Amino acid sequence: MHDSLDWQCPYPSARSPVFAANVVATSQPLATQAGLRALQAGGNAVDAALASAITLTVVEPNNNGIGSDAFAIIWDGSQLHGLNASGRSPAAWSPERFKGQAQMPSLGWDSVTIPGAVSAWVAMSEKFGKLPFAQLFEEAIRYARHGYQVGPKSAYYWQGAPRRFRDYPDFLTTFCPNGRAPLTGERVYLLDHANSLEKIARSHGKAFYQGELAEAMVNAAKQAGGALTLADLANHRADWVGTIEQSFAGTQLHEIPPNGQGLLALIALGICQHLQLEQYDVDSAESVHLQIEACRIAYAEVERHLADISAMRITPAQLLDPTYLRQRASEIRLDHANLQPTALGAAPDTVYLTTADADGMMVSMIQSNYRGFGAGIVPPGTGISLQNRGSGFTLEPGHPNQVGGGKRPYHTIIPGFVMAAGKPLMSFGVMGGHMQGQGHLQMMVRVMLHGQNPQAASDAPRWYLQEDGSVCLEAGFDPGVTSQLQDQGHPILLNNPEHVFGGAQLIYKLDHGYCAASDHRKEGLAAGF
Repeated sequence: MHDSLDWQCPYPSARSPVFAANVVATSQPLATQAGLRALQAGGNAVDAALASAITLTVVEPNNNGIGSDAFAIIWDGSQLHGLNASGRSPAAWSPERFKGQAQMPSLGWDSVTIPGAVSAWVAMSEKFGKLPFAQLFEEAIRYARHGYQVGPKSAYYWQGAPRRFRDYPDFLTTFCPNGRAPLTGERVYLLDHANSLEKIARSHGKAFYQGELAEAMVNAAKQAGGALTLADLANHRADWVGTIEQSFAGTQLHEIPPNGQGLLALIALGICQHLQLEQYDVDSAESVHLQIEACRIAYAEVERHLADISAMRITPAQLLDPTYLRQRASEIRLDHANLQPTALGAAPDTVYLTTADADGMMVSMIQSNYRGFGAGIVPPGTGISLQNRGSGFTLEPGHPNQVGGGKRPYHTIIPGFVMAAGKPLMSFGVMGGHMQGQGHLQMMVRVMLHGQNPQAASDAPRWYLQEDGSVCLEAGFDPGVTSQLQDQGHPILLNNPEHVFGGAQLIYKLDHGYCAASDHRKEGLAAGF
């Protein structure tokens, strides 16, 4: 009987690394299989990434959707490419529009920037794909039209939706049609998703930015007092922006330039470069302390400076200047925590995926609605749950990330990519709000400095520095580490299931194929052939 089963998984995971010539790692098994099918149909790693990403909008809608934003880093076999497909704010937005509010809204039309994920699918397919664009949608449409069973993590987070979005009837009609959220293993049908995905597939994305779906979004905005216009959607573009990088342990970590928080990971890593972490055991209090302190500094820098790159007054290169990073590293004491609370917004709701093929192409891709299902806005009959990335702006006058028209907000979501000696080494990500930059640092220390395999690095207990300066420690750390960190002045929080330790997916390049890993904290699956 369905209701009598206990869906808890109370034991630590020790998943096995997966070795294959073609691999896909995503946060949901059905999406992983969609990617594998694309590869088996003659597609490459980009086709696999897109088939997976599009399927994820259906099978993990609590973390992303057709109205998401996306970023990607792609190794095409000879060079690295970075794609920023995050959306800008409606042109009519201004500081005056939000006057009198304490902070940016996180629900409703005044939290919605232009959704960019569809433009990422188009741009990546046009530049690198081998399969017909419409073929990438087949699995997603099939699951949306004929149903799929909800996984345990999605069901858990879905449960909060009826209360959070109780004032958004079109959302509830789409995602809670029985007046409640679906249970684990329950079959879900998303017919509006299927119809919208078919329109996007047939029109090569044009229906979303210039056609029928664009009109549905704008009409819904007009009725609710939103500022979105057809011109806002038509003017959207995904940008090939390259990457920024930081050396560490004989490798280079590449991130997308701002407006994303990849810069946080690079600053922290650049500081750690000067802290001799290799002399400490990877799970020791000393190693954890030094990494946390590097993140405290990076957090503060990002809070002050990070924004749409066209609005930043200090460049990424200045923040990554080796002399500056060395000087910041010298401020860190081994015996004392320097508490620096910050006030960056974040939410743990994202999907990250990575793919690689036998010809050497590798893709690191991330797609998100930001806070759970997003803004609560679903234009009637579309299934398009719109992201609420506008809440990433600040209302602070004069701040480079102050809300304005036609501007990209601060973004948490970041795909990572590691190069070594001019060749690709690892595509990876750790989804989950501010866990992402910190997770990138922890994976780099574990894999690149200490040689842990990707699955072991993923399985290892994590620490998470919160905005208020406190540190969450995941179960699995030695009690001595906890007490030593407390003695150094870190406010420590233990074993709270609500703490966000993220979800990693990793692919590591070997001489003969790849090693892939998937995080036990998600429903995910790494698989290959």
